[in-house]
Amino acid sequence: MFELTVSSYFSGAHRLNGYKGKCENLHGHNWKVDVTVGGEINRSGMVIDFGILKMALEQVLSKLDHKYLNDIGYFKKVNPSSENVAFYIFKQLEKNLKIDNVRIKKVTVWENEKQCASYFE
Repeated sequence: MFELTVSSYFSGAHRLNGYKGKCENLHGHNWKVDVTVGGEINRSGMVIDFGILKMALEQVLSKLDHKYLNDIGYFKKVNPSSENVAFYIFKQLEKNLKIDNVRIKKVTVWENEKQCASYFE
C-alpha cells in the first residue's frame, strides 16, 4: 500500500455560529489543505497521477475560494469549523474521485501554520 499527499490553498471567510469567542465574528483564513490518498500501484507504476489528484482537489477548493463559507449550501446547516471544512472536502473528493485503486485516506485543513484539523475514516 502506498500513500500520496498533495497540498493546495484557498482563501475564505466564515464565522462560527453558537460559539462564544473571537471566532463568532466574521473573519478569514488563507487555508492550506493537505489530501492524502492510498492505494496499490497500477501498471504504470503509480497509484494516481499527481496532476489528476491536484485537479480533483482544485475543483473542490474552487467552490470555497474567496467565498463566505456560511453562505455555501452545506455550511448553512453545519458550522464551518475547520473540522467540518475538512469533512466537507473529504466527502466532495470521495464523490468526485472515482478511481478503482485509490481511496481518500485523510484531509487536513490548516487555518494557519500552527493549527489544523484532520478528517479520516
